[in-house]
Amino acid sequence: MSPDTKTLTKQEALFEYLIRLADDRLILGHRLSEWCGHGPILEEDIALANIALDYIGHAASLYEYAVEIENEGRHRDDLVYFRNDVEYKNLKLTELPKGDFGFTVARQFLFSAFSYFLYEGLSDVDDEQFRGMVQKHLKEIKYHLRHSREWVLRLGDGTEESHERIQNAFNDIWTYVGELFFQDEIDEFLHRENLAADTKKFKSDWKELVVDTLEEATLEVPNFDQFMVEGSRQGLHTEHLGHLLAEMQHLRRSYPDADWE
Repeated sequence: MSPDTKTLTKQEALFEYLIRLADDRLILGHRLSEWCGHGPILEEDIALANIALDYIGHAASLYEYAVEIENEGRHRDDLVYFRNDVEYKNLKLTELPKGDFGFTVARQFLFSAFSYFLYEGLSDVDDEQFRGMVQKHLKEIKYHLRHSREWVLRLGDGTEESHERIQNAFNDIWTYVGELFFQDEIDEFLHRENLAADTKKFKSDWKELVVDTLEEATLEVPNFDQFMVEGSRQGLHTEHLGHLLAEMQHLRRSYPDADWE
């Protein structure tokens, strides 16, 4: 559940915002890591593993700053391994099973395009440490976007099978893209403090990039006005997140007092 926004301080709101960003990247990084050793070609196997490491590294930095702001003596590992699924705030888009390679490419492109515009909007926030992380991560996000867009074009305008698979992937995933632009009182509060990006300002740019890319790839653009899922930022998730967390958290929860160094 989200905190009570009526009594939220700036630090508490920023903590929640950082958690949302970090959860997105941790969970998607975990999904991408499932391709390690299973990529369609060796170069792409390595590329996906590296992007997964980028996301997990981005998440680690965001969690680290979040616990610093919270100032309750928690470690970033506490946020990763000792929260239940309802306490996670990642988008449903990021937790869906990896599917085939076409599904992974479609999700990666949509999320990377969104992340690019989001981090562009965050690159001048009024928080030096947060701003520094954003600017550093944005360099890697640009590569993620370029890499995934090239694969969309390659698969869409490739063989009959590759075209069909990635078209089906975009069709299947489309109901989840609306949540990318969800905003609530926390976002609005932080907008006023220049500590968050307003997704409404770049939604049309994101849409234009997506439409242009799909059309160039000879793919049909799904209907933007169809039903879109919601609720992730309030801790409402698919059953897939619970299975993912069970696997990811099992060892750490089995030995909570172990020294890992």
